[in-house]
Amino acid sequence: MTDRKAFLLRLPQPMHDELRAWADQEMRSLNAQIEYLLREALVRRRGRSVSSSENPDKDPDVDPAAR
Repeated sequence: MTDRKAFLLRLPQPMHDELRAWADQEMRSLNAQIEYLLREALVRRRGRSVSSSENPDKDPDVDPAAR
């Protein structure tokens, strides 16, 4: 199990609504969607592909039912 750090994230309501709708379309929880988007942004910034340990579809700590 990977260590996770919880923190508060404040979002404007329109952004929250948009992210929630997107998460619903992708069948992810809002938290999993935000993690996915941040992970993808880091991959683009680093300029490398995602390893299987960073892939949310193969992450044993992510509950598929929560997506």
